[in-house]
Amino acid sequence: MNLAPTRSDSLSDASVCDALFDRLYALGARDAFGIVGGAIAPLCAALDRSPLRALQTRHEAGALFAATEASLATGRPVLAFVTTGPGLTNALTGALAARWEGARVILLSGSTSPAQRGRGAVQESGPGTLPAAAVYRPGPIFHEAALVDTPAELAAALDRIAAGLAAPGGFVAHLALPVSLQRAPAAALGPGGRPAHRAPVEPTPAALAQAVSALSGGPFWIWAGHGARHAGPELAAFAARVGAPVLLTPRAKGVIPERSPLCLGVSGCGGHDHVGPALAALGMRRALVLGSRLGEFSSCWDSALVPRDGFVHVDLDPGAFGAAYPDARTVGVVADVGAFLRAAGPWLSARPAPAWDRPAPAPLPAEGPRVAPQAVLAALQAEVLDASEVPLIAESGNAFLWANQLLQAPAPGRYRVSGSWGSMGHATSGVLGLAVAHGRAVALVGDGAMLMMHELSTAVQHGLPVVWVILNDAQMGIVDKGMRGLGLRPFQTALPATDFAALARAHGAEGRRVERAAELGPALREALAAPGPTVIDVWIDPDEPSPFARRVSTLHAMSAGGPR
Repeated sequence: MNLAPTRSDSLSDASVCDALFDRLYALGARDAFGIVGGAIAPLCAALDRSPLRALQTRHEAGALFAATEASLATGRPVLAFVTTGPGLTNALTGALAARWEGARVILLSGSTSPAQRGRGAVQESGPGTLPAAAVYRPGPIFHEAALVDTPAELAAALDRIAAGLAAPGGFVAHLALPVSLQRAPAAALGPGGRPAHRAPVEPTPAALAQAVSALSGGPFWIWAGHGARHAGPELAAFAARVGAPVLLTPRAKGVIPERSPLCLGVSGCGGHDHVGPALAALGMRRALVLGSRLGEFSSCWDSALVPRDGFVHVDLDPGAFGAAYPDARTVGVVADVGAFLRAAGPWLSARPAPAWDRPAPAPLPAEGPRVAPQAVLAALQAEVLDASEVPLIAESGNAFLWANQLLQAPAPGRYRVSGSWGSMGHATSGVLGLAVAHGRAVALVGDGAMLMMHELSTAVQHGLPVVWVILNDAQMGIVDKGMRGLGLRPFQTALPATDFAALARAHGAEGRRVERAAELGPALREALAAPGPTVIDVWIDPDEPSPFARRVSTLHAMSAGGPR
């Protein structure tokens, strides 16, 4: 990959943006994704001079998805840059995904200069043309947002961003800069300090005592979510000591190895049907929830997963307590998951792990005229998750349903899925950020998502060794099967057949079409060894039912007015 950062030796044309990027670099930013435009031309010129490496994408939402995945993979803040008008509005979907995923992303956009506002500027962007409360002020999209017209305002906003990055959890910020500010002298922006070290949030003594008392009443099980991803070793040691089986949400796959005897399986969309009966057979009266809001994607609001005595719920966000199951008794503890496990472990009695019958894996379907999706997942397990260290991200739709259910992640960070916001195109574009962070990455996507938005050209331009494995069934599979499951006639879910291997070659990438299961292993091995991007177009059986029943059940619940 030719991604070495560059910086001009001449700073004769230095602007406030040079100082801006120096400040952001000091805050930990190393990468930026975006699209150049006239209203951010001075900003992009400064970015080219900066020590950051920048990748020009083909769509603004794709830039934000890539930034989200790069941030989650590295733990660093990642920048995104977009121009005015549609540049900014295109980016908002990705910004919301970053917020819901807990990433640390700083969006830099252009804005119309004060003297031109209200005069009909092309792509005019400011409080008179865009919803200021949503894009220029903190709210549901951005933790911090500002339309900054002066160096002093920018310096103050950067101080707030530094404080936000030092706080626990994710942080998504937006700074809108008019061209007049972008060209201001660099000396006008004062120096900034480095981010404060974020100490783990420890449970208060009172909350810890209440949680330990509740968990001491008998055996309990653990429900681990995305917020536990940095506490894998602590979780494994804690669960083994107290004999607690562990249920994983889809975004927590790999927090403990899924082949561990302590792992019950996966809950939520695409989750395992055996989990509810297994928990019922174990007869445990309480669950310890670690780092999850237990929303629809994580739980499908399954009442069978609510133990009789309720939850002890550990999360950095107190709003998570009781959010998905408002009627369940809940003891809430605001803390980092690792800090809680270290603090609570010594106070809990050691117990042997309970025995439970792990179901045997289902055999692969017989060879047919098209490849069974289960065979694709088996090949990905063998060639990617078992035989390499390469991370894999699954796209919204049938792709993540199959992956949530059939893949077994061996470690944290090896599997990524965005289900809470669930944007189509997140994985097809976000895989770029994973590749920048890890050196190589694989995306499992549907044909509908690949047609909606992809960054093949970006990967070719920057020589990124990305592998897209496409489940090609010429339809919007999850929508087609979901509508049928609801008793409805599918609405225009069929798609024209697309030869994605040929499309990849047209972009300058490698493309391979797979029509037999035996071709999957060799195709994946070749793609993982390739120096640049590869598309593996797998023609799958469109009639093979995906694990969509839980999603259909929640849609039924929504139509009935509440969780089941």
